[in-house]
Amino acid sequence: MLSNKNLSPQQLSALTAFIISVPISIGLFIFRPIWYIFPTSLLIIFIGSYALILFTLQKFIYRKIKLIYKLIYQTKATKREEFYYENILPQKGIDEVRADVEEWATSQKKEIETLQENETYRKEFLQNLSHELKTPIFAIQGYVETLLGGALHNNEINEKFLINASKNITRLASLLNDLDEITKLESGEMIMLFQQFVIQDLMKEVFETLEINAQEKNIKCFIKKECEFSLNVYADKEKIRQVFINLTENAIKYGKQNGTIEASFYNVDGKNVLIEISDDGDGISEEHLPRIFERFYRTDTARSRKVGGSGLGLAICKHVLDAHRQTMHVRSKIEVGTSFGFTLPAKKELHSQSIL
Repeated sequence: MLSNKNLSPQQLSALTAFIISVPISIGLFIFRPIWYIFPTSLLIIFIGSYALILFTLQKFIYRKIKLIYKLIYQTKATKREEFYYENILPQKGIDEVRADVEEWATSQKKEIETLQENETYRKEFLQNLSHELKTPIFAIQGYVETLLGGALHNNEINEKFLINASKNITRLASLLNDLDEITKLESGEMIMLFQQFVIQDLMKEVFETLEINAQEKNIKCFIKKECEFSLNVYADKEKIRQVFINLTENAIKYGKQNGTIEASFYNVDGKNVLIEISDDGDGISEEHLPRIFERFYRTDTARSRKVGGSGLGLAICKHVLDAHRQTMHVRSKIEVGTSFGFTLPAKKELHSQSIL
C-alpha cells in the first residue's frame, strides 16, 4: 500500500489523475450509457490528467525544490550531484524534502550560534591579550624614559627602576613563552615524549621546587596519607610537571596564610591513576567554574593581576591533558577551597602516540 508521505512525482500524478478521471468518466457514462464510453473516457482523462499534473509538478514544484537543495549546499553541483538532483531527488516526497530543509536550517542555526560564541571569545581574548602585553610594556617604557630623563645618574632610584624594569621584562617573557606553548599545544605541533614514571616522585619534586614560595605564606604542601604508595603512569613527564607546577602555584597564590596543599593519588581500576590537588584557599564561585580554563580568564581581575601570573596557567593545563586524551575537572566552594583532578593511564596503551 502506498504511503502518502513517500509518493514520487509519478505516483502522486497517477493517483491524482485517477481520482479526477473516475468521477468524470462515471458522469459521462451516466449521460451516455454506452459500454465503451466509460473505459475510453477513463483512459483519455487519466492520461491527459497524468501528463498535465506530472509536468506541473516537475516544472514548477520540484524544479524549485532542486534549486532549494542547490542553495542549501551552496556549491556548484558536480556530475554526481547533478545525477542526484535529476534522478534521486525527484523520488523524495514533500515531507522528506521538508525534513531535509528543517535539518539543514537547524544545523545552520547551530553553526551561526557557534560562530557568534567564537567571535565573542575572540574579542575577549584579544582584549585580554592587549591588556596583558600593555601592562609590562608601559611599565618598562616608563622606567626607561625616567632613567633617560636624568634619573640614570641618581643612585637612589636608578637601581630600583632597573630592578622593576627587569621584573616586567621577566613577566613579559613568561607571558610570551606561555603563549608560544599553548599555541603549539592547540595546533598539535608540540612533541609529546611518553614514558613510564612514578607520579608521586614527580609531585615531590614540584613541591620541593616551590617550597620557598609556599613558605612565604607558611603553606604546607604534602601528599595525602595512604596515597604515598608508588603508582606508575604513562605520560609526558615534563608536560605533567608543568601541570603540577601551574596548579600548585595557583594554590599558593590564592591560598590562605598557614594553609595547606594536598596531593592525592588513587589506582582507579588498574588501568588509570586518579590525581587530585586540593587547597583550603579562597575557593572559586560556581558561576566562574565553566570558564576558568579559558585563556586570560580571571575570576577576580584586580586581585589576579596583583598576585601576578600570565593568566594562561589553567589553559595550558587543559591543553596538556587534552594532548593526553584526558579531561581535567574542578570542584570548589568559597572559603572552603578548590580541588583539581584528572586521570592518567597506568601503563602504555596501544593507541598511545609519541607525537601528536
